[in-house]
Amino acid sequence: MKLSLHSNASLPHLDDFLLALQANDYSPKTTYNYERDLRVFANFLAESNIRFPTLSKKDVMYYKAYLGSRDRATPSGQHAGFTDLDSRSVNRMLSALRSFLKYLIDSDLPCPLPPDAVQLSKTTRKHPQVAELEALTMLVEAPTYLESDERVKLRNRAMLEVLFSTGMRISELCNLLRNQIDGSGRIFITGKGRKQRFVYLTERATHHLNRYLATRTDNAPALFVPFAGRNVREPRRKISTNYVQERIKRYREKLQINVPTSAHSLRHGFATYLAEEGANPAALQILLGHESLDTTTRYVHASDRYAEETQKRYHPRSRVERE
Repeated sequence: MKLSLHSNASLPHLDDFLLALQANDYSPKTTYNYERDLRVFANFLAESNIRFPTLSKKDVMYYKAYLGSRDRATPSGQHAGFTDLDSRSVNRMLSALRSFLKYLIDSDLPCPLPPDAVQLSKTTRKHPQVAELEALTMLVEAPTYLESDERVKLRNRAMLEVLFSTGMRISELCNLLRNQIDGSGRIFITGKGRKQRFVYLTERATHHLNRYLATRTDNAPALFVPFAGRNVREPRRKISTNYVQERIKRYREKLQINVPTSAHSLRHGFATYLAEEGANPAALQILLGHESLDTTTRYVHASDRYAEETQKRYHPRSRVERE
């Protein structure tokens, strides 16, 4: 991407920070996200004539206001136009600044403020929306009767079955290799932040995965590959996350599921319905690949129906007293 020419001058040691991320085995995508967000901060300093060594808490407050305005510049220095940032995006950028300040302190470099001087914005929690189990089941089964090509039908059904049975991320699904499937039902994967964990196939998912693999006549190492438009024998070809998302959107529209549903919704549903069956939160944390149990408890959304049933079942004054 085209970067602002004054970014490095406005934010000293930025390149060193990015190099440290790479040295600590952060993924290229994560490193890019930090760079992108810190370029916005560097542009703010340059536009406001603020020198980083003199950065104050008031300057940080102005930066938060800047992020919430339509006058902010993009990482490349262009005007952002009419695009508003929500509170979560603002907090992501503030967290990047916090991490940069922490790096300066840990590296014994001059740092104008402690990281906790950067206060995050309050966020409003949206009402959790997880499709009912029946709707998610219909979505997973949709390729069987919505796809005309037999190979695509079997592949897409297998992909959705694997997503829902394991709770893995869509990126983890698309990066799976054939040699990771050994018949035991356990898949060892490398997930977000290069954290490694086991996920587990259900018998149902294994059945549909085997039916799909029986159609494969190529030697490509990827577990899920495109069938049309490219040579499937090309060794690096794999299904794209955009394709999976597009098909899920199409299935959802055809099925008229009114709750927003995506590949990530299958992960949410996996966690939510395991929790409703009494799954231990610590076990869910391991299965989802979360570093913090707090993340898992925020991530698992109890359905409205389950909340209603819980209230009726356990409320101490729920029954009418007969006179």
